[in-house]
Amino acid sequence: MMKNRFPVSITSTVGVAAVLVLLVAVNYLLGAFKVRFDLTEEKAHTLSEGTRAVLAKLDTPVQIRLYASLSNPDMPVVLKNYARQVEDLLGEYVQASKGLVQIRKLDPEPDSEAEDSARLDGIEGEMLPNGDRIFLGVCVSMLDQRQAIPLLVPSRERLLEYDLTRAISRVATPKKPVVGLISPLPIAGQGSPFMMGSGVSRAWVIHNELKADYDLRTIPMTAEDIPSDVSVLVVVHPKGISEGLQFAIDQYLLRGGKMVAFLDPASPLESPMMSAGPAGSTLDKLLPAWGLSFDTGKVVADMAYLAETRQGRQPAFLALSGDAINRDDVVTADADTLVLLFGGAFTGTPVASLQKSTLVHSSKESELVDSVLARSGGEALIRNFKPSGVEYDLALRLMGKFPTAFPDGRPASQSPTGTANPDTPVLKEAQAEAGVILFGDSDLLQDAVAIQEFPGPFGQRLIMPSNSNLAVVQAAIENLAGDTSLASIRSRASRERPFTLVRQLQARAESRFRDRIAQLERGLAETEQRLNELQARKQGSSQQFILSPEQQKELENFRRKEAEARKDLKIVRRELRGEIDALETSLKWINIAAVPLLIGCFGIAYAIYRRTRSAAR
Repeated sequence: MMKNRFPVSITSTVGVAAVLVLLVAVNYLLGAFKVRFDLTEEKAHTLSEGTRAVLAKLDTPVQIRLYASLSNPDMPVVLKNYARQVEDLLGEYVQASKGLVQIRKLDPEPDSEAEDSARLDGIEGEMLPNGDRIFLGVCVSMLDQRQAIPLLVPSRERLLEYDLTRAISRVATPKKPVVGLISPLPIAGQGSPFMMGSGVSRAWVIHNELKADYDLRTIPMTAEDIPSDVSVLVVVHPKGISEGLQFAIDQYLLRGGKMVAFLDPASPLESPMMSAGPAGSTLDKLLPAWGLSFDTGKVVADMAYLAETRQGRQPAFLALSGDAINRDDVVTADADTLVLLFGGAFTGTPVASLQKSTLVHSSKESELVDSVLARSGGEALIRNFKPSGVEYDLALRLMGKFPTAFPDGRPASQSPTGTANPDTPVLKEAQAEAGVILFGDSDLLQDAVAIQEFPGPFGQRLIMPSNSNLAVVQAAIENLAGDTSLASIRSRASRERPFTLVRQLQARAESRFRDRIAQLERGLAETEQRLNELQARKQGSSQQFILSPEQQKELENFRRKEAEARKDLKIVRRELRGEIDALETSLKWINIAAVPLLIGCFGIAYAIYRRTRSAAR
């Protein structure tokens, strides 16, 4: 046997050094490749393709300043944790932009330069009871353009990526988008032949909001051409729309335009003069070409989302919330409640070149009812209600290349001396992808539905939103008015991971509760009816408060049924608690013991392997 030429200490040192060199080399190689894996179900750590498209267009560095009061002990823990999540997401922007997005992290301590910088960037911070301010916001800047998000809150986590990407897009293209408005309604507030009496109507709140954010232009209903510089076309209740105007919209979309349209089968808020003529409003030439239909003779009634009015319950007045709203689309992700009056449904399947995304839909406890019948009263609808089991689309998004609705060219009805430019070539197929958002109601824009108004000092009026109607409309227009890639950005997944199985157990138990409660209520109603019948048979007023043997027996039976029902409810509650406790115990064992157990098994297997090798020598 040969003796070892080197001392054990030298061999060990060289071995440790070799391992360290190997680790550094492997770490360097892996860092150079920057391979990243997102194993979350919703891809919460992966940027959307729309964001990557916006970043790919950058040719000038963008600086994002993140202001977070992490050193302030009064900063809520939930905000500190959220600040770290924001920082992680910004790191993804740096990676995807290949260094064009630069992150600067600042902690605005009192009377510091960081605090002065935050205020110059429009980040004022939130006042604490002790007088200090805490900051959690970002400012995106490129050259002399800047966009601030003054406050980042966890409740808006699903829209965080969209907000950041929108800010980057805005500083990269600072020019105000042009929004074209088409409607026979007096949205702008000018004097209108549709207004009764002398007067001049006041502009709608949505008109004022759009005017503040965009270059808003009114396009008449008689127009036969849509200007090429219009970023988004907004069409509201186009009652009696001509073929010429629909042809203009068709050509606009074939050029890659974007549109938000509010159609309506029955508008109870339109003026009496507009109520004459054909019922409702639609785009009767365009929708069929896209594979959709919109019946102006039918409105959606929904027992699950019916609204209470001064005249009582009205199933055709919808207060939509919860599962009726698509939380995965940036337009509706932040909406609480949407109120629609006599809204219509979009049916059909879009053509192959278009992708549909439902934004708002009814419940399965809904049906399509005649619009004239719906106006007659809610109680009549409730008595004759027959749920269809169908979730009707009340608002949707279409994206892709739109087919033309006029394959034969200009309609014969289009005026040869109209506003259309005869030299403009007629398109027969789409030149670029376009986007359209359709709503089945126009009343959701009206001040009477969307806002509450209060008298303020010095004759001013104070306006408060009644629901999410205007916020959703503004989000839809903003989403389409920006970079085209913004329309495809998904609502970012929330970090909250609900216990789905626990909720399913609770739902099953609650279903059993509802069944037993309904049984008890039916038994109570039957018993009361029986008591009334027995009481009516009695003769003479002197016995009105004396229980007969039959009544006493009936009461005893009811009390026995009630006791049995309460006993059953206790058993169900006990079973529910047992199921939830067992589930929590299982989850604890998996979380606490599973990983150590796996490590232990690996260690034992490795020890057995080494012992086997030693024995073989």
